[in-house]
Amino acid sequence: MASPVKVLVLQFTSIGDVVLTTPVVRCLKKQFPEAEIHYCTKIAYQSVVTFNPYLTKQHYLDSSLYQLIQQLRTEQFDYVIDLQNSFTTSLVRLALGTRSYSLEKQSLRQWLYVRWKVNALPDQHIVDRYMAVVQPLGIENDGRGLDYFIPYKDEVEQDWLPATHQHDFVAYAIGGQSLTRRLPVRRMIELCRKINYPIVLLGDATDRKAGEAIVKALGERQVFNACGLFNLNQSASLVQRARVVFSHDTGLMHVASAFRKKVYAIWGSTTPQFGFYPYKTPYVRLETPGLGCRPCSAANGAACPLKHFKCMNDISFNFEIRELRPKKKNF
Repeated sequence: MASPVKVLVLQFTSIGDVVLTTPVVRCLKKQFPEAEIHYCTKIAYQSVVTFNPYLTKQHYLDSSLYQLIQQLRTEQFDYVIDLQNSFTTSLVRLALGTRSYSLEKQSLRQWLYVRWKVNALPDQHIVDRYMAVVQPLGIENDGRGLDYFIPYKDEVEQDWLPATHQHDFVAYAIGGQSLTRRLPVRRMIELCRKINYPIVLLGDATDRKAGEAIVKALGERQVFNACGLFNLNQSASLVQRARVVFSHDTGLMHVASAFRKKVYAIWGSTTPQFGFYPYKTPYVRLETPGLGCRPCSAANGAACPLKHFKCMNDISFNFEIRELRPKKKNF
């Protein structure tokens, strides 16, 4: 009996990037049902892929790339799908020596956009670029969007939240990969005041101090600071239960997209033109248009290099959240 075809998918970049690859994983398995689909990422993103039913096996980069490569070699893959195309993934592909397909890099176009503000990037979502990588295998995009799978043990129960937030709330992911991707705390407070609805703040332990400042300004009846209290899957569970989601350019924005939530996406030093905006879900862009310094060369930095931080400080919160309107009563 012939062995099943074995496919390895590579993506090490971030939580959001891993979530954005889920259509590739699903389409591979659905359209190639006899194949074994393996996934390789960093150990830090383990919870994102562990419970994906379309995966046969997961492999994780911890401290040693050499040990990971030795482990992967024993699997004898037929195909490697490199959805990152970085130095690390290139080493993995080279070491495995099997047929591979890689993401087409846009490094020069990205440099032109950041350095000279010349946007020659393709008008294409990153998911569609990922799907183009597996097109030579005959795999097509099924149009079903992103996936995120939460195990039962991580589904947040209603009574884990304060009584003021048990029945309905807005989720706000206040974290971000860098400070230039987050609103300053005073502007987070201003935004939460504008929302004027029970809010659950989401983030890790490093975001807790900012969350406490927001609670102090607006009170516990409106804001529950969940930063650092829940793991990633539990935070995803809260996103799934939320009425709408506000988010900086961060992984939970893509988790919200997986649950088809309306996303109010807050853009500072980065821009949606890079192709990492909410996918297959309604969304509103909150940004400062017309700034000559966006996208910023310090998109992953700790401070605005021009010292004014207008991309976040000047965002207008002049929007209406239709989903929070009280329903009209019929008499």
